[in-house]
Amino acid sequence: MRRFQPWLICWILAIAVFPVRAQDRLNIVASFSILGDFAENVGGERVSVTTLVGPDGDVHVYAPAPADAKKILDARLVIINGLGLEGWLPRLVQSAGSKATAVTASQGVAPRKLGSDADPHAWQSVADAKIYVANIRDALVAADPAGAATYRANAERYLAKFDALDREVRDAIAQIPEARRKVISTHDAFGYFAAAYGIEFIAPQGVSTESEVSARDIAGIITRIRAGRIPAVFLENISDPRLIRRISAETGARIGGTLYSDSLTGEKGDAPTYIDMVRHNIRALTSALAN
Repeated sequence: MRRFQPWLICWILAIAVFPVRAQDRLNIVASFSILGDFAENVGGERVSVTTLVGPDGDVHVYAPAPADAKKILDARLVIINGLGLEGWLPRLVQSAGSKATAVTASQGVAPRKLGSDADPHAWQSVADAKIYVANIRDALVAADPAGAATYRANAERYLAKFDALDREVRDAIAQIPEARRKVISTHDAFGYFAAAYGIEFIAPQGVSTESEVSARDIAGIITRIRAGRIPAVFLENISDPRLIRRISAETGARIGGTLYSDSLTGEKGDAPTYIDMVRHNIRALTSALAN
């Protein structure tokens, strides 16, 4: 039987007992909460993640604060979604004078096109979210080769949860009659979800919450609800609820609850993690549409 030297045993125990010191962790800035959650799950104790747009924040219309420039300056990696989502971020990075490596989490996703613009909400498809996680894993390995085994192991466990989550969503959708797989949401954030899972989403606003909604848009939505007998409309955690409440009152379609599109909640909310968000959304959809 092989015998280990006492010094080697002590070294192994030190690694097991004492986590990476805070000052030695890889500093990462994520543009918004969903990317921050991905980075924390892959990075574990080897990283320190700061999120610019926090829980229940709207990344489309975010106005950076002066403190954000300091966060960017101190970062080794800046993780962004890309696909035109963070229009305010390049100027922030430039003003901060940051030399951080930019990581585009959506790299490799087949973008959904709306005219000349790309729909940035690719994380709403679990299969595309797996691409995000793989990109973040590879960026962490490149930035911190000493932690490569940790990042790869963390990502493997995390991606296995995504495989199970994707099956959960498909099983839940199967419980909804095909004729009832239509819903109204506030803005066009669920196109990738719709394409992956076969539910039609109709929204008065475009892919950005900055887009204006006209009276004609609202009238068109009301007509489609009545003609298609769409049973439910949904609020979003990042949007003003008054528009959807008005549409509900005009059509009689009931409010099916709140969907989480572009942001997680705080720890005590319904969707503190990405996996919690997807599960909450599918529960809300099946509850409103299955019967």
